[in-house]
Amino acid sequence: MNEVIVNIIGTAQDAGVPHPNCFCQNCMSAMQNGTRRFAASLAIIEPNRKQWHLVDATPDMREQMAKIQMKYHLQGQIMNSIWLTHAHIGHYPGLMFLGREAMGAQGVPVFCGDHMKQMLEANAPWSQLVELNNIQLNGIQHERQEQLSPSVRITPIEVPHRNELSETFGFWIEGPQRKLLYIPDIDRWDEWDRDIFDMAEEADICLLDGTFHSIEEIEQMGRNYKEIPHPVMTETMDRLQGLAEHTEIYFTHFNHTNPVNDQASTFAQLVQDRAFYIAEDGMELKL
Repeated sequence: MNEVIVNIIGTAQDAGVPHPNCFCQNCMSAMQNGTRRFAASLAIIEPNRKQWHLVDATPDMREQMAKIQMKYHLQGQIMNSIWLTHAHIGHYPGLMFLGREAMGAQGVPVFCGDHMKQMLEANAPWSQLVELNNIQLNGIQHERQEQLSPSVRITPIEVPHRNELSETFGFWIEGPQRKLLYIPDIDRWDEWDRDIFDMAEEADICLLDGTFHSIEEIEQMGRNYKEIPHPVMTETMDRLQGLAEHTEIYFTHFNHTNPVNDQASTFAQLVQDRAFYIAEDGMELKL
């Protein structure tokens, strides 16, 4: 059977950890102890086929690419395709490394929503990538399944999020044995026309928006929870508590303020005690 691996190559909110111009405990620890988190992204690897695909092209793509290429003996082989969730800064700026100032790639397939496709085609510097054929843009649609290979299927799922520049997608990623649901960004579970419990019950593995741990964390930032477009981890755990033995549920896309950035924290232990998981950069999940 062909092996399919999902490598979690980034687990931070768009600006990463350490966060720019921040010297909080989490950011200082990341700078001093090498506990950096890259912006949230996945690599889907088929080692036997020598193929790999990228979900989101982050500002950290240069380092993320190198880690995948070195780990799976893919040196010099760029990704076979890129799948973009949406047009916020942690999810697509890595496309710039495919351009003439960097790799000078040729015809890398990039899959994204129609609004995002139009945005990339119409605005520099992204439009130059299209004009020089560094990338080939392909539209995706809600629930239209695509076959990445004989062993891997990917299905976009549209979710509500701040869509100033594009629509927002999560993805079902299916391998020969297991099915993964990836939703790094969503406004509120209640604003979705799906029940996250039912979706998670259908999955073998979930990787879900864990930007903020709790309402208290947001209030300590001096922000109003009602104005923050992310579900907090405590709410998500309450909703999905009964599934923990059926589905592996990981959190990802952590803001630099999130106390679970510290694996030794009480908050991280509470997540684990409730049978949920905290995703870490470099973690492998086999499908």
